[in-house]
Amino acid sequence: MSSSVQAQDRVERFEALVMPHVDSAYNLARWMTRNASDAEDIAQEALLRAFRFFETFRGDDARVWLLTIVRNTYLTWIRRQMPLQNSAEFDEGLHTDLEDAVTPESALLKQTRSQEIRQAIEQLPAEYREVILMRELEQLSYKEIAAITRSPLGTVMSRISRARSLLRNRMRSQAAEVQQHD
Repeated sequence: MSSSVQAQDRVERFEALVMPHVDSAYNLARWMTRNASDAEDIAQEALLRAFRFFETFRGDDARVWLLTIVRNTYLTWIRRQMPLQNSAEFDEGLHTDLEDAVTPESALLKQTRSQEIRQAIEQLPAEYREVILMRELEQLSYKEIAAITRSPLGTVMSRISRARSLLRNRMRSQAAEVQQHD
């Protein structure tokens, strides 16, 4: 086979196996960075790395493979950006539900609740935030999360449990604060 045919085959395989998961890659990067621009950079860098090393892909789940690359790209980025990480602003517009509400009141309640949940997630320590996002938003299995994070299955399970507990406690605290002010 000629090298141009091999290159074309590689591009077609990459497009078929990896490209359907670009949205998941961006979503994970977005939640981890808390910034749309940084997420785009990380997702793009991860895709470039995935393409560059595509011949090493031997698994049967390209989504897990790509999200592992996204996570590793994020970890590399965060080491370089550590002092700047806390100054990144969260862009509410990117994660606001665009469904039309029945009434302005219900729209406001829905937006307020979504914002409270996002804030609670953002306050989680990174090791809890990443696993809860992979599980709840990307709907990855515990086994897939363990592969991506290179953590034992039990560690993943306990981190998800702890993240859920922290989220519940934060949401209860927020609700209690609202009741005190009413």
